[in-house]
Amino acid sequence: MAVAATPLARHRRRERVRKRVTGSDARPRLCVFRSGKHIYAQVISDQTGRTLAAASTLSSVVKTELKRSANCEAAKQVGTLIARLCQERAIHTVVFDRNGFLYHGRVKALAEAARAAGLQF
Repeated sequence: MAVAATPLARHRRRERVRKRVTGSDARPRLCVFRSGKHIYAQVISDQTGRTLAAASTLSSVVKTELKRSANCEAAKQVGTLIARLCQERAIHTVVFDRNGFLYHGRVKALAEAARAAGLQF
């Protein structure tokens, strides 16, 4: 049986990007994961191996306001929430890790909403 091309291609892109993208305590990594139903964002310090902030469409703040959780509007709300959580923890600049996903659609909407809310990439 053949392996599906899309997950394999995403894995290759993720490995290629992660060689260069690392998060530090001064500038942590904003990692995005998108599934068929939800979108997740984490701010990670690779030096200490800790997640500093996390938000998703499953968060209670976002979940109550959404009709659907797998569209660009939901991704914008997650981007705004993760930026607000970062500002509460005095994190102003991050490194964006798209995790092998192409930069369009929901991933792009999350990134642009986080930038508009004050997070710098």
